[in-house]
Amino acid sequence: FYATGGGQPGDSGTLVLKDGRSIALNTCIKGESEQLVLLPADGPIESLEAGAEVEAVLDWGRRFAHMAMHTSLHLLCASIDAGVTGGSIGAEKSRLDFDLEEAPDKEALEVRLNDLIAGEHDVQASTITAEELDAQPELVRTMSVAPPRDASGLIRVVRIGADVDFQPCGGTHVANTREIGRVRVGKIEKKGKQNRRINIHWEPEA
Repeated sequence: FYATGGGQPGDSGTLVLKDGRSIALNTCIKGESEQLVLLPADGPIESLEAGAEVEAVLDWGRRFAHMAMHTSLHLLCASIDAGVTGGSIGAEKSRLDFDLEEAPDKEALEVRLNDLIAGEHDVQASTITAEELDAQPELVRTMSVAPPRDASGLIRVVRIGADVDFQPCGGTHVANTREIGRVRVGKIEKKGKQNRRINIHWEPEA
């Protein structure tokens, strides 16, 4: 399960007990020492004892939607030459806020995003050292949030295609942009003198 973080919601699903009962899981968060904590939709489970054997079943449809939207936001980020001031990922609608004085052309932006999706670019994750990141500060597009580092100091990075996008990211993504289908650019909102919020909607292929 993916725990809430980096603008991406935590995974939901079901906890299946050995006696056949199932318990709906609302989300996943990080607890002490980075442990994953699954939160039941209906509150604490009184009958579940420590050591009990269970199966955690991911809501794959919701997870895949987050993967498609997260990768789409990376494509959006690669299409706008400006720093990112905020963002949020949803299953059907997501957004990024950019440090922009003027809004980009909505129709042209939508064409570019769908052209990148149709380009069938592979999406791959790897890690780099803190020193490598410090030597390439331009990789960090977020203006107010530093990329997460693991206990060894390594930073997870995601690369799309040979040269479409490359930046630190700890979220989940599709394996190839073609899996996204299509996206639609929604409302572009003015959120301050130099802040533009660009909303995108996921339109998976049937």
